[in-house]
Amino acid sequence: MRKKSLTRIIALSLVVFFIFINYSILGSPKVLAADIPSKEVEKVIYLTFDDGPSVLTNKVLDILKENDVKATFFIIGNQIKGQEAVVKRMYNEGHSIGLHTYTHKYKNIYPSRRGFINEMLKTQNEINTLIGIKPTIIRFPFGSRKHLTADFLEELHSYKFKVYDWNANMSDGIKAKTPIDQLFREATKTTITEHPIILLMHCDYMHKNTCVALPRVIKFYKDNGYEFKLINDGTPENYYPIKK
Repeated sequence: MRKKSLTRIIALSLVVFFIFINYSILGSPKVLAADIPSKEVEKVIYLTFDDGPSVLTNKVLDILKENDVKATFFIIGNQIKGQEAVVKRMYNEGHSIGLHTYTHKYKNIYPSRRGFINEMLKTQNEINTLIGIKPTIIRFPFGSRKHLTADFLEELHSYKFKVYDWNANMSDGIKAKTPIDQLFREATKTTITEHPIILLMHCDYMHKNTCVALPRVIKFYKDNGYEFKLINDGTPENYYPIKK
């Protein structure tokens, strides 16, 4: 028992000694970055919708209008025909419009840079013919990872294109019938650590559950003090780390 007590006394003395040395000689202990309360995160969110326009995009626009919120739509060129009124409505109601290729078909857009750029230009031309603007904000179908290189980015910039991926998303693009509660959790999960938030959602004809979840998502971010912004030519690009 005496041995154990003596050991404890020695251990405690060593701890006190090192604390004393730390303060008296080295100054106050270094504080790890993780221990420093971070500045309040930039409470900005960009609501973005891919794969429109469609008949369901009107429902999304209704919800945005009801909540006085603007969003960014990355649209597919070959879906504009028959949905011209939807694109006009996006523009007239102050939303931002971006390019999401013409066909959204992997085999068409990724075998060559030229094919990818031509699809963006074709969609840009369709939009310009319809509403008189030439969008330059673009989104890679399935994201830019594994596709974007420094050289390719430079080439895209030569056409004044700017690339936008996302750092938060609903899984509606993988499974349109994902349960509504799950979509809400995905869009508001506390593990979102990058800011501002760029939230990916979809507005093709099958994304009915997205429309049901959307008002709750908007309310969540409003209640938490977020500002809703549009992606436009002045928004800093946001893309996945470029492959070497």
